[in-house]
Amino acid sequence: MVKERVVVILGPTATGKSHCGIALAKRFRGEIISGDSMLVYRQMNIGTAKPSEEELAMVLHHLINILPPDASYSVADFQQQAARLIHEITDRGNLPVIVGGTGLYIKALLEDYRFSEVEENPELRRQLETFALEQGTGKLFAWLQKEDPAAAARLHPNDIRRVVRALETALSGDRVSQQKREELKYDATVFGLSMERELLYERINRRVDRMIRDGLEEEVRFLLKEGLSMDHCLSMRSLGYRQMEEYLTGQCDRETAIDNIKKGTRHFAKRQITWYKKMPYIHWLTVDRDLNYEKIVTDMANALV
Repeated sequence: MVKERVVVILGPTATGKSHCGIALAKRFRGEIISGDSMLVYRQMNIGTAKPSEEELAMVLHHLINILPPDASYSVADFQQQAARLIHEITDRGNLPVIVGGTGLYIKALLEDYRFSEVEENPELRRQLETFALEQGTGKLFAWLQKEDPAAAARLHPNDIRRVVRALETALSGDRVSQQKREELKYDATVFGLSMERELLYERINRRVDRMIRDGLEEEVRFLLKEGLSMDHCLSMRSLGYRQMEEYLTGQCDRETAIDNIKKGTRHFAKRQITWYKKMPYIHWLTVDRDLNYEKIVTDMANALV
């Protein structure tokens, strides 16, 4: 059976994945599938570094703005939806280009993870979220380690949303499982963007400053007025939104919140890099201080010919 062809562009946050994805897609009649777990949410634009309306209009994008902020979304959801999109895009004679930084999502898609079918249990989930708020994320993660060590090994202790879902699944009598494959499910060319750490951290800090200028505080203020908060909405616990809510609810001052967003994003980038080390099929391309994106896209294009 002939495998469907896909191109993937991944890398730590702030390395320029969207820019390269759009440029490459324009060269190869590509359609972009977002591989970012936060871009699915409507009304969460600034804190997620969502592509602009102009960028979204350049190339057809998928899995962006498909859910309200209070909806749940999982790696299994992504895997199923992305697989369907790859088939549809291929049938149209176009090239699927997956762009994103959520390593687990992309790894699960390419390596064809098998996920157990477990009914969602909203009441249990609320109990687990309350436990995390009252007892702390460390105790929640320790609970998961006891119930499902394999799931715990795949997750970061502070990734509350996925830890809660994994624990909900385990306590419902099943497990999220991975089936090892000898080869990738797709005819995939996977490019990774890297840059030296000092430059990456500079770009992260500048991006956060730009988010503040663009109105992140106002965006979070609006979401809070809509009744969304960390207590009731997992998406609000993500980077940028959590820290800005802490400021707006009087838990810290504004400068501390901004500094915490920068620190949290730098730590997130480190965790992303750790994830990518589990994906030996990535072809790495280095972004230098001159932001050599034109050369990088040309190198990508040459590798695909």
